[in-house]
Amino acid sequence: MATIKVPDHLPSPAEDCEQLRKAFQGWGTNEDLIISILAHRNAAQRSLIRKTYAETYGEDLLKELDKELSSDFERIVLLWTLEPADRDALMVNEATKRLTSNNSVIVEVACTRTSIELFKVRQAYQARFKRSLEEDVAYHTSGDIRKLLVPLITTLRYEGDEMNKILAKSEAKILHEKISDKEYNHDELIRILTTRSKAQLLATLNHYNNEYGNPINKDLKADPNDEYLKLLRTTIKSLTFPERHFAKILRLAINKLGTDEWALTRVVASRAEIDMERIKEEYYRRNSVPLDRAIAKDTSGDYERMLLELIGHGDA
Repeated sequence: MATIKVPDHLPSPAEDCEQLRKAFQGWGTNEDLIISILAHRNAAQRSLIRKTYAETYGEDLLKELDKELSSDFERIVLLWTLEPADRDALMVNEATKRLTSNNSVIVEVACTRTSIELFKVRQAYQARFKRSLEEDVAYHTSGDIRKLLVPLITTLRYEGDEMNKILAKSEAKILHEKISDKEYNHDELIRILTTRSKAQLLATLNHYNNEYGNPINKDLKADPNDEYLKLLRTTIKSLTFPERHFAKILRLAINKLGTDEWALTRVVASRAEIDMERIKEEYYRRNSVPLDRAIAKDTSGDYERMLLELIGHGDA
């Protein structure tokens, strides 16, 4: 479900590098040229461009981009050009820092990546920060939030479609009992959410809905402002309907008094090659406005153009 448009006649990585080098030289940076190349190459192609650039010019393409670009446009180009696991490692690291703390981002990475992708994120995190991802998450959180996030970020879920209906029924009952008793931090509730495969969880939550008359997230809204309950709801939505989660993040990012550029950048850079078409459909369904039009209305310049290229827009 990728939205990026790779050209039919793809230049070689060496040609792309030569063009990027040109874009950096001269009086001003040629942003158009940078967008026309990087926004139309997939992850494997971008990786090859970085490798070729380093071999040809002895310099790191990311450092060059960092030197030449600025503000939100720089941020999206850098995030997009990184290897996906590196990108996620950076985003989680930022989310664990005091000034940029954002537990939802940790949940998002833990729940919307495959087990193998998550494993690679943890490897990239260690290589980059010389600490483990889970120790940073544990250090920067406490109480119930830590109890939820550490297993979420470390679990390697089964990825297949097989599921057990009897188990779904019994675990739906456990979830309902714990939520009814307001034992939101119960070990069993956390165990089910942090270890079961997505297929198994979906079966459990469908059973919950049919048996007890409410979607589980509705029952978890006892206190809409409670951070831990909010993270439980984000966990469930990210595991079962990621496109809904991302559409909501985008709506909140765009419809604020000031745009939340970091959220917008993060979602577009990390989902453009995964499920952006579904996110766009969900966004339109919820807001009756196409995502490209909403982005065009709320952003400008090179940043806007890069975002629109990555989401594969019509003509905003």
